Amino acid sequence: MDIQKSVSLFQEAQTLFPGGVNSPVRAFRAVGGQPLFIARGEGPYLFDVDGNRYIDYVLSWGPLITGHAHPDVVKAIQEAALQGTSYGAPSPLEIELAKSIMEFMPNIEMLRFVNSGTEATMSALRLARAYTKREKIIKFDGCYHGHADMLLVQAGSGVATLGLPDSPGVPSAAASDTLVAQFNDLETVDALFKKYPGRIAGIIVEPVAGNMGVVPPRPGFLQGLRSLATQHETVLIFDEVMTGFRVHKGGAQTLYNIKPDLTTLGKVIGGGLPVGAYGGKREIMQMVAPLGPMYQAGTLSGNPLAMSAGLAALELIRGDEVWRKLEQAAAKLEAGISSAAKHAGIPIQQTRVGTMFTTFFSETKPVDWNTVKVADKIRFGKFFQKMLENGVYLAPSQFEAGFISTMHTDEVIDATIATAELALKAL
Repeated sequence: MDIQKSVSLFQEAQTLFPGGVNSPVRAFRAVGGQPLFIARGEGPYLFDVDGNRYIDYVLSWGPLITGHAHPDVVKAIQEAALQGTSYGAPSPLEIELAKSIMEFMPNIEMLRFVNSGTEATMSALRLARAYTKREKIIKFDGCYHGHADMLLVQAGSGVATLGLPDSPGVPSAAASDTLVAQFNDLETVDALFKKYPGRIAGIIVEPVAGNMGVVPPRPGFLQGLRSLATQHETVLIFDEVMTGFRVHKGGAQTLYNIKPDLTTLGKVIGGGLPVGAYGGKREIMQMVAPLGPMYQAGTLSGNPLAMSAGLAALELIRGDEVWRKLEQAAAKLEAGISSAAKHAGIPIQQTRVGTMFTTFFSETKPVDWNTVKVADKIRFGKFFQKMLENGVYLAPSQFEAGFISTMHTDEVIDATIATAELALKAL
């Protein structure tokens, strides 16, 4: 596989950007080699600047559930752009997209659009503190909720990939009110409530962990969080930036029948454009300015391009038949990789919820960060490179999720499984 142009571009990029990239995990530090520079995407495929084609399971880290450059989404963006790219004023598109989201997720009674998942989670936590008049929050070891200072504590994939336990530059005071519990372990959560009675404003959790690889919640875990939050009058926040419209068309909250107080969204609701949102109970959201005293603002929030793309994308995944086919394709991929590993004699743990999946090279079932981090990163790196050489593009880290789209047909899934069989045998 010739990647001469990518090599040249990466050399130039390293003189312009830290590490040659504009987001850390893109640098391939965890898997070896160097990043590919992408010229375009089409359906389930990426094409690099050297003309190589890859079946893509990164899908812009999740947003592209309808695949790359879906004609309906592209048309919506084009038509919106002709009317202007940003107004800095309300537009009807914001109302339409909000209504569409609420049809999928009826627990959201009122929301606020922002421009990224980091903005959404940061704002939701500020809101929880304002609403409860408390300072402390609980997050979970290995879960990532964006790069706000208070959240870069034992924060999952990006940090783990680079071998940084936390981030320099975060003031100790900023993280001092962030408490860390173990994912899937209610006892550690209960212990924090006992240690800090009446002082915890919110619990934020990825209902299906995706930022340490895909780790499903144990039966009763999410229900237990809901019960503890209610008992202690604490705001329960589901970070569905990744899981929203990915594990179920109504998000993890619908899949597991849990009603969080607040939900954060990103990824799919912008059809691949930069967007985020936070929303939930009307009583809590009424604290947000200008209606209430909790300040949060954004010049590009609700911009017409993102709203139009999001409306088009959500319309494409509205039907139950779409979700039946997505589930079928994801299940086929899961079974195929598991079977290939078994025949090759390679121990793996294949996890999946809806359209999200991870292949852990481990004999230990992943249930939290402690069981995830024992996975064989070196073996994963070799697997990644073999898959890439044969035209399959996976996330370049053992601790990331993979995704499928509506464009991943039976033929595409079959080709992926055949490639996985070759790659696993080579290990």
